[in-house]
Amino acid sequence: MDTFRPRFYTPQEVSVHNRPWDLWVSYLGRVYDLSPLAEANKGDLLLKPILEAAGKDISHWFNLKTKDIQTHIDPLTGCLKYYTPQGRFVHIPPPLPRSDWANDFGKPWWKDSSYEVGILSAKTRRIRIINTLTSQEHTLEVCAEESLWEILRRYLPYNAHAASYTWKYEGINLDMDKNLQQNHIPDEDEEFYNLYMDADSFTPAILLYFNDDLTEL
Repeated sequence: MDTFRPRFYTPQEVSVHNRPWDLWVSYLGRVYDLSPLAEANKGDLLLKPILEAAGKDISHWFNLKTKDIQTHIDPLTGCLKYYTPQGRFVHIPPPLPRSDWANDFGKPWWKDSSYEVGILSAKTRRIRIINTLTSQEHTLEVCAEESLWEILRRYLPYNAHAASYTWKYEGINLDMDKNLQQNHIPDEDEEFYNLYMDADSFTPAILLYFNDDLTEL
């Protein structure tokens, strides 16, 4: 079985990477692994705000139009400066010129695409996957944007032969190249919320029917 790295990540998946040696954040719809940045700046006080943000979404640090860190007029100098109420962090220049500040690091980390690992899902969904051969059932949180093939990959830890099954919803074969909505598996979370009902009690079920040819991914 090959190692699968998803295109999309749930906020929950990002949140578990919350240690200095395994430090992820999300911002502006993307997910970033800042572990190398943390390692390169170990012991630097300017790393503290980033360590505190580990596993979280920091989109509020950014200006949505410029995709850069928020700015403001510094009341002391009257100059336009980066706005960092959480504290000045790595690659943010000091408020006043200093001879000991090295600015030869190239791109600041928030503009360096090499840290990017994927896309933050705009909406997650819960689905039940029922193996009709074994009667085993698993509930997964998946990304609404993911195709059924990508969801199948998420399910592989529970069933290594998942590709040897026909996937169906309400008796209809699913198109594995399409996502849940495109396969007419409705997302009714908002409707249940408006009705004060627990959406988790009505999680849609995908049924797996075993095929004759046993193949592994």
